[in-house]
Amino acid sequence: MLSRHFFILYEPRVCLYRLENLFTLLFARFYGKIRVRFYVQIPNEVIPLDIKKLTSVFQLNGKPISWREFGHGHINSTFKVTTDTGAEYILQKINKYVFRNPPRLMSNVMAVTDYLRARVEDPRMAMHFILTKRGHPYYRDSEGDFWRMYDFMQGFCLDAPESDEDFYQSGIAFGRFQELLSDFPANTLYETIPEFHNTIDRYRQFKASLAVDPLGRLACVQEEVDFVLAHEEVGGTLQRMLQSGELPLRVTHNDTKLNNVLLDRKTRKALCVLDLDTVMPGLSAHDFGDSIRFGAATAAEDEQDLSKMSMDLHMFEVYTRGFLEAATKLTDKEVEMLPMGALIMTLEVGLRFLKDYIDGDLYFKTAYPEHNLVRARTQLKLVADMETKMEEMNRIVAKVRASVNK
Repeated sequence: MLSRHFFILYEPRVCLYRLENLFTLLFARFYGKIRVRFYVQIPNEVIPLDIKKLTSVFQLNGKPISWREFGHGHINSTFKVTTDTGAEYILQKINKYVFRNPPRLMSNVMAVTDYLRARVEDPRMAMHFILTKRGHPYYRDSEGDFWRMYDFMQGFCLDAPESDEDFYQSGIAFGRFQELLSDFPANTLYETIPEFHNTIDRYRQFKASLAVDPLGRLACVQEEVDFVLAHEEVGGTLQRMLQSGELPLRVTHNDTKLNNVLLDRKTRKALCVLDLDTVMPGLSAHDFGDSIRFGAATAAEDEQDLSKMSMDLHMFEVYTRGFLEAATKLTDKEVEMLPMGALIMTLEVGLRFLKDYIDGDLYFKTAYPEHNLVRARTQLKLVADMETKMEEMNRIVAKVRASVNK
């Protein structure tokens, strides 16, 4: 395979892998198989940020005396700031390449967090964003970038559960999120990512990619494509139920992994849900299902040995118990469809990985050429396993619901 190399100026944390994949796709049309690589040169003057200037526009308790990069996120640039009074804050630049309309995103975040803070006793149970001195929830700098600040919350997060209790607490956290926002008018929120979990539309996009097949990869993945297409009817179940009114529109988090749950350092109990950038209208089954897809799987998302991938029914029950103990206002139909939510969310993610592989790996970051295909296969294997366990999943949900309602 030929290679072309480019040197460019780089703003930290901009996702260059998408540019590499895009240019690889474009050059392939003219030069055959080719791999484009970008190399990064960061000018010295780009690295130091004027943190004092950025934070001076916000209503802080004290003056900043120290700051450092914080966390391991790949989307937003994040800094922890400490003031001379000991107050601690998070300063964050919103990635406008991922979130195209930061004002609408922040409108959602502020509406939800204000609503939550009015309904919790412990202030740690809801994020608190800091307004600018002009009363805005964000600051737009001279470069057009959007910045926000919120209170640093004492606690910790886990990338994977270290015990059943950890996963149970994750269920409590996201169930409580549903409970506290059950009366919130979800239709007043913006769709920060339009049609995000509209699986019917996801299938439309998938078929469009099949028709183009830009890199000729379709012939090598026909088995996976056939599996996805055979599940199109079941994949659209939740969306059709939403359209018919059988399922109510809810405020959903849409990134319900364990590492978005803040745990208390002493008690290890769930405090609140973090990372609200994808909060928007959706279905409770979406949030439940994505937690199960990620947390009850017996192997990593990119495990190459498919024999290791299945759904752990014990972990499914652990999470279900936490979720339903906290989310007591779900309708009977919503509760009934929770297992289907797990299957459909897994199918949707598998479809997206497979589509991205066919497209030339333009969306998801990859570490090697077949990475997206490997991811797709693990998700489709998980779907197949869930299908064999659906009767038991339904039984577990009914049992837990009955015990909660006693």
